[in-house]
Order: sequence, then structure tokens, then C-alpha cells
Amino acid sequence: MKITYYGHASLGIKVGGKNIIVDPFITANELAKHIDIMELKADYILITHAHGDHILDVEAIAQNTGATIVSNAEIAGYYEKKGFKTHPMNHGGSWNFDFGKVKYVTAIHSSSFPDGTYGGNQGGFVIEGEHKNIYIAGDTALTYDMKLIPLRTKLDLAILPIGSNFTMDVEDAIIASDFLECDKVLGYHYDTFGYIKIDHEDAKKKFYDKDKDLMLLEIGGSLEL
Repeated sequence: MKITYYGHASLGIKVGGKNIIVDPFITANELAKHIDIMELKADYILITHAHGDHILDVEAIAQNTGATIVSNAEIAGYYEKKGFKTHPMNHGGSWNFDFGKVKYVTAIHSSSFPDGTYGGNQGGFVIEGEHKNIYIAGDTALTYDMKLIPLRTKLDLAILPIGSNFTMDVEDAIIASDFLECDKVLGYHYDTFGYIKIDHEDAKKKFYDKDKDLMLLEIGGSLEL
């Protein structure tokens, strides 16, 4: 499983011979201006919630690639009405896709499209594929529900927001990693705009001091599990 960071909360995942894009917000992100969305491969686009900084490039990528959009029922229905291929899900539900198993799990945040359309309940994803398991938290506060995830799935990586203001901060992400029983964390949702800028070295040290590993990838950088 290969995971690529496209800035903000945007990810690329290559697993089971398929390409997945998560929450594409790239073209309006000055920090990611070297990423050409027309060069991205996507069989699936996973969307955690409907805010503009998570769905900006969904339609362009889906039109270019023919990808199937996977999200909650309301978001899937929104894009289905526009003629896109979709797969609706909801909290607690799982589906075995051709690349692996996906479970849609709870998050504490909000969700509406930029045009004001209701975006359903926000969520995150647990993905099991190629004998590796990851949790993509989406935008969320620290929640006790995170303790439920390791009851079913032993995680190899937790992808957690750390920018604070709109989501968890670094300290809460450390607690989240305890709840998730996963000490290997990829941080995201930070630095994109002023409200969520962080001190990278301080964040890494706080994780290190708790015997945990916080990875902050360069935009376009990858890691393999």
C-alpha cells in the first residue's frame, strides 16, 4: 500500500492495483500548485464530508478518470444527480471493494457543500487492503468512538488532522493514537491557511516524547506500508 500526500487533507492511495484519491482540494491550495490534478489516476474518490476544502476537485478528477465517488448517502446522491458513478455508505457500514474493505466511521465536525446543500453526517474511513490497515480520520475532534476501531481492526497507520482550530490539535491527536492503539501517525489538515499553521518540529517532538512516530510528508511525498 502506497500513500501520497497532496496537501491539506488530500491523499492518494495505491492498493490492490487500484488508485484512490481522498478529499481532493489541490488546485486552490498554493502549497500544492506543483500538483497537476489531470495527471492523477483515480479508480475511486473517497470523500469524508462536503466542505469545499475537501471536495473542490472531485468533479474534475471524476470527469477525467471515470472514478467512482464513495461517501455518505447524501454526498453520493449529490454527485449521482450530476451524472457521476457513486457508492453510498453510512456510519458503521462496510463494503468489500475490488481493492479491499472500506468501513465508514464516525467523526465530529460539520458537513455542507459550498452551495449550501446538506452534506450528511461527516465521517472517516478504515481501509483494509494488501494485509495493511489504515484509518483516515477526516476532519474531527477527538472522540471516544475511536476506541471502537481497534476492537475490529489492528491499524498499521492512523491519518489524523493536527492543525487545531477546525479539528484536533497535536495533543489530542496523541490521545487519539492511544485510543486507536496505533503509534504510527501521518499528520494532515495543517499549514494550508493561517488558522491551522503548526510548528513541525514541536509537533514531532511531542509525539516522540510519547514514544510515537508523527510523519509530516512533503506535498507530493509518499510512504509505503
